[in-house]
Amino acid sequence: MHVHMQTAETLNPDQISQFLKLGDTIEFAGHGRAERYAFAQQLLAAQEYARQGRKQRGAIRAYLGKMTGLSLPQTARLIQMYIATGAVELRGYRRHEFVSKYTDGDVRLLATVDRAHERLSGPATCCILRREYARFGKPEYARLAQISVSHLYNLRNGLLYRKHAAVYLPTRPTPVAIGERRKPDPQGRPGFLRIDTVHQGDWDGNKGVYHINAVDTVTQWQVVGCASKISEAFLLPVLEAILHQFPFVILGLHADNGSEYINYTVAGLLEKMLAEFTKSRANRSQDNALVEGKNGAVVRKHIGYGYIGGEHAERLQKFYTAHFNPYLNFHRPCGFATVSLDARGKRKREYKAEDYQTPHEKLQAMPEAAKYLKQNISLADLEQRAMQMSDTECARKMTTVKAKLLRDCKTESLLPPRFL
Repeated sequence: MHVHMQTAETLNPDQISQFLKLGDTIEFAGHGRAERYAFAQQLLAAQEYARQGRKQRGAIRAYLGKMTGLSLPQTARLIQMYIATGAVELRGYRRHEFVSKYTDGDVRLLATVDRAHERLSGPATCCILRREYARFGKPEYARLAQISVSHLYNLRNGLLYRKHAAVYLPTRPTPVAIGERRKPDPQGRPGFLRIDTVHQGDWDGNKGVYHINAVDTVTQWQVVGCASKISEAFLLPVLEAILHQFPFVILGLHADNGSEYINYTVAGLLEKMLAEFTKSRANRSQDNALVEGKNGAVVRKHIGYGYIGGEHAERLQKFYTAHFNPYLNFHRPCGFATVSLDARGKRKREYKAEDYQTPHEKLQAMPEAAKYLKQNISLADLEQRAMQMSDTECARKMTTVKAKLLRDCKTESLLPPRFL
């Protein structure tokens, strides 16, 4: 049974006390929050709650709880609202929202950087953003220069970013069977290279070009070359050009057991340079892992897997020398792991944000770096070359030239000879 009390809020103090004594077995409840709040507003105003003594306030509070069916904490909350604002009103739920630090323009700028560098890892991208602002003085990177790696991935997952950036799937490097001999020991010195070959595939019985990938063990300074064939006559000039592009003296060369490197011609070249020549040991696949990782993360990522005819090796070699290798060494950050030992003596490799540097920065940070350089090269020369353009400007220029080169090479490689 529903009973409506039209003047329940206008009872005098004696009537309220009598009602509370007689109403122990009677329960009241409002039809909804709006009705309860309205009754509380009318009751507190009619009884002049703020002017009453402590005893009378307790009676009014009990009466309000009885009439509305609210608990004591809920009733006290409504009374506090009335005392603070003079009204008892429904308040809509307002979800807490964090202040947005990064604008839509920052998201578009991040997408531009990722397109130019072909979406590097989060720590490497954060390093580039910091360098664009701190090293090259680009004011538009002020906010992005302080972004964390985790929030960078949050921006990458946003709708606006996906509209402005293409998503690249990670490449899968081709596994190489390695039989190893001796691991080189650079002892913190630059000049000990790891080298490997990446074949660009076959087409209709014709061999594609061969990419020669050489990486310094300590600084990760990387030089890529290209040969039309893997025989000694074609490989040796490319290898000499690659060794010439390293700014420091070559102290050693490490390769797997491929016959293109394990031969007397290459050994004679290294002997003239007074550089040691090592090859991989059996069942120790980590000996040449650095350069093999670069095969997938750099060469395959930028050049792809499609067939490119051997006749384009010279054009690719010029592109590597003029655009690709400077980008890799002066503008593309690499991760340098912090190695620690756990309680069992097992080595643990950890990549921190401050561990990402370009090979040029890593070389500069080395103690007595100048003594490792070749006679005609100085640290000032390298610094001047690094500051000719920013990381993203260099990446854009390199990507533009690369896109045209690959388009022309792949188109001409697939045409019949009579159309060339």
